[in-house]
Amino acid sequence: MALKNQYLIDVLETVKKRNAGEPEFIQAVTEVLESLEPVVEKRPELEKENIIGRMVEPERMVMFRVPWVADDGSVHVNRGFRCQFNSAIGPYKGGLRLHPSVNASIIKFLGFEQCFKNSLTTLPIGGGKGGSDFDPKGKSDREIMRFCQSFMTELYRHIGPDTDVPAGDIGVGGREIGYLFGQYKKIRNEFTGVLTGKGLTYGGSLARTEATGYGLLYFTEEMLNVMKKDSVKDKTIVISGSGNVAIYATQKAQQLGGKVVALSDSNGYIYDPNGVNLDVVRQIKEVERGRIKEYVGRVEGATYTEGCKGIWTIPCDIALPCATQNEIDGESAAILVKNGVMAVCEGANMPSTPEAIETYLKGGVLYGPAKAANAGGVATSGLEMSQNSARLSWTFEEVDAKLKGIMVNIFHSAYNAAEEYGFAGNLMVGANIAGFVKIADAMLAQGV
Repeated sequence: MALKNQYLIDVLETVKKRNAGEPEFIQAVTEVLESLEPVVEKRPELEKENIIGRMVEPERMVMFRVPWVADDGSVHVNRGFRCQFNSAIGPYKGGLRLHPSVNASIIKFLGFEQCFKNSLTTLPIGGGKGGSDFDPKGKSDREIMRFCQSFMTELYRHIGPDTDVPAGDIGVGGREIGYLFGQYKKIRNEFTGVLTGKGLTYGGSLARTEATGYGLLYFTEEMLNVMKKDSVKDKTIVISGSGNVAIYATQKAQQLGGKVVALSDSNGYIYDPNGVNLDVVRQIKEVERGRIKEYVGRVEGATYTEGCKGIWTIPCDIALPCATQNEIDGESAAILVKNGVMAVCEGANMPSTPEAIETYLKGGVLYGPAKAANAGGVATSGLEMSQNSARLSWTFEEVDAKLKGIMVNIFHSAYNAAEEYGFAGNLMVGANIAGFVKIADAMLAQGV
């Protein structure tokens, strides 16, 4: 979809010049700007106040050195980032990613996407993202602790419960959040809700661990119900990844009567035609921190294939990419469509390339974009912030019910916005518009 509005063309050109060599960030901005054309045409004040030109530039981008000592006494240095993208509707909120692929482009794309995702939840939280090119794989608990302590020793000066509240992302689970929180508490001598995804013994929220995966299925179920008069029940489902999001998406899909037949990790994927045994997966990934290929040695009839891309050749009714960005390209999307997929909903951030998205839409496939479909994690993080502020703890059932309500509302916000602006059924355009309008209105109200 080529841009026709001159203001948006100019903004995108500026983004490309200023951020040359940052393909993920340029991809994310391009996708959003293409959706916003009808809004800009309808609301001239957006151009007059250069709202979009301001919105594509992070309010603050912090980059810092993270030195840490390995168990053998050797000293290592990683690079840390925090991108505080937009605080128009609340304190910055977004995860920390620990992965060798982390760089400025990836952190900026994630921060930009987070702004719209957080806006869609209707909670008062702005957008941000952070992380490091540190790889937690193969590191001891002590090495991870020392890294997290060093990381927080710099990050602490840029965050706070009313300024910026980080959470987990790839490579950052309960263990890492614990080490990060412990260091923040030591340095600041205060016990505040500065991080979400905390353990239940020190201010965490029930259902936070499950939230992104559960939320993905609540969104998918509502989408199928409204747009196809159908449900997850009796559907064959392929899920990429085998981390937190994939595990709890599998659990909720099974609870809703679906059959998940495949999961993956960065080495390859398993296929279990009888339906994945989640207890075995959780033992391997959560307890033993092992690789997904170990599944085939424990479950009869399952097969393992080296390499991740082939997972999308498995015929399925619903595809839920929950691994990483750009994991489904145009070729994989074409295979999914040919094999009769009816819905693709994104549990990872930007897992489909622009060519893949075009293929879904042309093929009549229902498409739930990440910023809408995977907002359950940050929504529950927002609920954790509320509980921390009020010194309260809600039950699992209370949080889960609020999460479901938020995800159903996000679907309808995207669905209704798409219809209002002449893109009926296009949830990507609808999510971008619905998320954008709230931020734009807040920015207009607050002046330049």
